[in-house]
Amino acid sequence: MTIKVGIFGFAHGHVNAYCNQWRDNPSLGVQVVAAWDHDATRLERNSKTYGLRAYTDRQAFLKDPDVQAVVIAAETSLHAQLVELAAAAGKPIVLQKPMALTLPEADAIVAAVNKHSVPFSMAWQMRVDPQNVEIKQMMQSGILGKLFMVRRRHALNTHQWPDFTSLWHSKPDLNRDIWADDAAHAIDFIHWLLGVPESVTAEIDSLYDPRVPMDNGIAIFRYPGGPLAEVDCSFTCPAAENTVEVIAERGSLIQNYGDVPSCNVPRPEGACGQKWYLSDTKQWTCSDIASPSNHGARIAGLAGPIAEFFQGARAPIATAEEGRHTLRMTLACYVSTREGRRVRLDDPAIAQV
Repeated sequence: MTIKVGIFGFAHGHVNAYCNQWRDNPSLGVQVVAAWDHDATRLERNSKTYGLRAYTDRQAFLKDPDVQAVVIAAETSLHAQLVELAAAAGKPIVLQKPMALTLPEADAIVAAVNKHSVPFSMAWQMRVDPQNVEIKQMMQSGILGKLFMVRRRHALNTHQWPDFTSLWHSKPDLNRDIWADDAAHAIDFIHWLLGVPESVTAEIDSLYDPRVPMDNGIAIFRYPGGPLAEVDCSFTCPAAENTVEVIAERGSLIQNYGDVPSCNVPRPEGACGQKWYLSDTKQWTCSDIASPSNHGARIAGLAGPIAEFFQGARAPIATAEEGRHTLRMTLACYVSTREGRRVRLDDPAIAQV
């Protein structure tokens, strides 16, 4: 079964990776047929690239009888209103991250999805990455025993790009800043692995170019009784290696090459991308799951699960409610940084960020 899909905005570049996969692999069962974008240049370029019907009117786009579902990849500031329109039109929705700029916007998204009972999923790549799935399975199996610490280091080098200040990603009214935009990946990873924490303590700062703020940060999420979970993000990072560490009672797990600075730079030949040490065997075991040759392959890997979701063959990658929880965890970091304190996830100040 082939699902015909419309793209509701091409601002977020990840959507191009999905479109390329669906175009080049018809067996995935998704045909992109139409597009809307408020940016005329972006709309024309992508419509020509993928052979799409181009719309400048949102309602006309949603009324296209061939548009059976939509991927929303417009600027973050538009997410809530586009979800409300698509949900009212009865379209299944996949929403690019981050969910929204504010908690009230996230509340509006959840309300629209529930009111119109439309299938909805967030597009979180880390939740479907095969190595990450293996990590979660090992944690849940009990083979590692009690979990003590989980760390996710996630980075980009965007803030050293000479043109990044001109991109929509760095404009507060469209996307807040890079922590809200991309640290949200790592924060959702922790949410997916461990659930919603009790509190967070964070330090986020602007260390390179003040025109593109919040370029480095560390957040510690507290789960009563353990584990402690750390998100460590730098967006001024030229190269790295380790991306995940799990420290547990019966062993440890390490993942390398799980983000751009680690995956897109040279690595030792035959390097193990994911491995674990168990105290009873007293040796390291290398995963059978190979690391992709570049980070673009990880992003493109989401196209298959999105196709399965649209076809009803799998559950949402992340529900609207889960998307709201991840946003709450992300915004709580700003409160902690601003006020210099541990912030509970039920703190009303989060809704004011």
